[in-house]
Amino acid sequence: MNTRIDEFIQQLSSKAPVPGGGGASALIGAVGVSLCSMVANLTSGKKKYAKYQKDIEGILRKAEASADRLIKLIEKDAEVFAPLSAAYGIPDRPAKLENALLAASAVPFEILTEVSNILGIIEELSVKGTRIAISDVGVAASACRSAMESAALNVFINTKLMKDREYATKMNTDTWKILIDGIERCNTVYLQIAGELR
Repeated sequence: MNTRIDEFIQQLSSKAPVPGGGGASALIGAVGVSLCSMVANLTSGKKKYAKYQKDIEGILRKAEASADRLIKLIEKDAEVFAPLSAAYGIPDRPAKLENALLAASAVPFEILTEVSNILGIIEELSVKGTRIAISDVGVAASACRSAMESAALNVFINTKLMKDREYATKMNTDTWKILIDGIERCNTVYLQIAGELR
């Protein structure tokens, strides 16, 4: 994705159907993950944190790869919405709409999963990251919680319309499980850091 942030915000503000909530959730997640990279970079090479150096290098690799995947998911979310939007305008639409709904729910679920998978590095940085940037770890936790909440809503709005209720129910259950676990973990880090800074 090569869109500048100001262009993305302008597009998000317009009547255009994309980018929307799915793309926004991926961007918010990428912001949270990038903050992890920043804290890791500020920690790397510091004598005070030398015992964590290998861990910090691992965090950097994971965070950079995750941010890249989330940025690509902004574009992917827009791509899967186009067939869904078109399916609503087809008179005899059930099969095409169902397929479009499946694709449109899969991307936000992927965003949710991607963010969930990097919560471990936020938890690590809350302990191993430089204390001069510990507030940024808290912001990362807050951003990732928001990204997960947002992605989940974009799953639910699509599963709600599915005819295959068995699949929809499973998708909702899996989404909810990941979401609740993620919220709890993000809140724990955020409240720990807020308490430390007060």
